[in-house]
Amino acid sequence: MSQALFLSDNAARVHPSVWEAMQAADAPDSPYDGDAVSAALDEKFSALFGRECAALWVATGTAANCLALATMVQPHGGVVCHEEAHIEVDEGGAPGFYLHGAKLLLGQGEGAKLTPDAIRAVIDPIRDDVHQVQPHAISITQASEYGRSYRPDELAQISALARERGLGLHMDGARFGNAAAFLGLPAAEVAGDVDALSFGFVKNGGMSAEAIVFFDASLADVARYRRKRAGHLQSKGRYLAAQIHAMLEGDLWLANARAANDAAQEIASACSDRLMHPVEANELFVNCTAAEREVLRGQGFAFYDWGDDAARFVTAWNTREEDARALATAIAAL
Repeated sequence: MSQALFLSDNAARVHPSVWEAMQAADAPDSPYDGDAVSAALDEKFSALFGRECAALWVATGTAANCLALATMVQPHGGVVCHEEAHIEVDEGGAPGFYLHGAKLLLGQGEGAKLTPDAIRAVIDPIRDDVHQVQPHAISITQASEYGRSYRPDELAQISALARERGLGLHMDGARFGNAAAFLGLPAAEVAGDVDALSFGFVKNGGMSAEAIVFFDASLADVARYRRKRAGHLQSKGRYLAAQIHAMLEGDLWLANARAANDAAQEIASACSDRLMHPVEANELFVNCTAAEREVLRGQGFAFYDWGDDAARFVTAWNTREEDARALATAIAAL
């Protein structure tokens, strides 16, 4: 029996346009990031966000998050993030490694989203003295780890707090495209007034390239040195840059995200009150017993358990309409 994969958008195929772009870049050029394809990224992202940007490619989302934060946070400082944030739960201690021991300061919030009040609850009790870790930055995730999207007014409130307290502001945008597709807003409004954005492509049809987009050029200057020191300055960087260009060309990143979101909405329509969170991207968290999950797996659906009483289903740019419809039918029949 063939499986319908809803494990992760990391498991999805690479978009054909990405392969074509890498093939087109398969010609001699300057090494590292000195090639013409890499050099053109700043202009490409500046056009997308309507403001001056500096963009660096890296191979993984973990590297993107950690290298971005390392430009804002000293080893004796801390990063405020949600307790369910990817940097806390799923990056194997990489933030502590890249930030040379800086601490993650964990906040709470519904749907894995931070609010200004949740951030204040973390930082206000910290004494302003050398005996306690001082906050240096805030990191938020768009869309969040539970597939929830920050609205522009929410982002504005968080950025205002960050400016008031002199904190850097980073956005983990592993599923930035899915948030943009759901909100139907320009990229600039989906990002808000952040200092750095980890713009995700691998989950959205890319192969092995993510972008760190800096809205402060001085941070980008620091990150270039840190990227080399961390072993992420690849000698044939044009192949990573080519992937990103392919995804930006004609807003392929957005079209792919819309396709994934549409598949998620098809499934969500059958879940009714089983949904643990509103579906605002391409992830669904669905209450179902162990026995019900076995029924679904017996019908050829692959997905991850989410605790003892739920499942997580993730759609991708290439999720087939018939597979999404079949899963919706199967869930409705439980």
